[in-house]
Amino acid sequence: MGPVLTVFVKPIQDELGWSYRVIALGFLMGSASGAIASSVTGWLVDKYGPRVVVALGGLALAGALFGLSTIQEPWHFWTYFGLARGSVTAGVEIGASVAIAKWFIRQRGRTLAVKAMGHRAGQVVLPIVSFLIMDASDWRTAYVALSGFACLAIIGPALLLMRSQPEDHGLLPDGATDLRKASGGGEVPASAGTTGIVEEVSWTLREARGTRAFWLITVFLVCTPFVQGATNLHMAPIFHDRGLSEGQAVAVVAIFGMSSASSILPTGFIMERVHVRLGAMAQAVLVLATMMLLLVPAGGFPLAVLWAILFGVAAGMRNIIEILLLANYFGRTSLGAIKGFTAPFRMISPFGPLLAAHIRDETGSYTGAFLLFASVAVLMLLLMVFAAQPTKAPTEQQPAGA
Repeated sequence: MGPVLTVFVKPIQDELGWSYRVIALGFLMGSASGAIASSVTGWLVDKYGPRVVVALGGLALAGALFGLSTIQEPWHFWTYFGLARGSVTAGVEIGASVAIAKWFIRQRGRTLAVKAMGHRAGQVVLPIVSFLIMDASDWRTAYVALSGFACLAIIGPALLLMRSQPEDHGLLPDGATDLRKASGGGEVPASAGTTGIVEEVSWTLREARGTRAFWLITVFLVCTPFVQGATNLHMAPIFHDRGLSEGQAVAVVAIFGMSSASSILPTGFIMERVHVRLGAMAQAVLVLATMMLLLVPAGGFPLAVLWAILFGVAAGMRNIIEILLLANYFGRTSLGAIKGFTAPFRMISPFGPLLAAHIRDETGSYTGAFLLFASVAVLMLLLMVFAAQPTKAPTEQQPAGA
């Protein structure tokens, strides 16, 4: 992911002499391959469950990380990093997020938050660990270490512990003991009691595609990684350019990760009590504010710390809101297929990192990229203003486990 790759950028450039565009192109290829594959793996998660999808994604990731330790030419990097990021997006991420959304309804916000805390905790720890390994050895050894960690952290746990949905095991979502139907709409009410659950109104992929909200959400899901993914990838170089030392730049990445991780659980609880649409609006406002901060010419390390905290909160919200938007609007029965259908549209998103790299290489500054990203943040806010919750006619409503 971006916050991990960002600490590899300078060492790779120093040894191999590559431009920012060469590295950003690998990021684009990984995101694009993951987006294309997700249209298939999302359907596979709905049909067969997440265990094999996640385990195979972890295996591909481990092999690709080891391959990255051997690269000599740009096409080596594009191939291995493309496989690594694609396997995370289409295998590990889609399988884990859809599985959790299917096991929980009333407590979906907090449980997705726990999952996201693991994701963000890795983005705190792994950049630091990678940097320390590079300091003691080199960046190639760091990639070998990450490969071994991927085997331990993904493949085994997926095969041993992951299951598709509670109904397959005679259970109900949220550990409930009885089923009570919600009154209209797909958004999950906050008051479902201590033993009952809310039976969501689930939409098929075809039904969801017929709503305005679906397409507005899809564009929003394109915009968030376009801005935030690009900034994650270029984070360390951005602050190198602003006069920070390499150690300070890595510290900014770590602070960003800690802020993101610490904001996730509160966000999860809040999203159980307010409409996810409001959370998406707040995320857009934070992204806009952080892009404007990057346009401030001075401030040094203190301003960088403030930026890392605010951008970390926005990133933490993104981890939860991206899956909640689809799950809470359209239910869980066809969630894998719905999430997978939106994924190919996100092939636009990886052009954010590549475009930022092009602007930096051509102008010697990221300022043009910050202005572009601020404009996209305004668009994100407007999309959510108009993304009203759709409703189904009573005769069309389906039980959540149907």
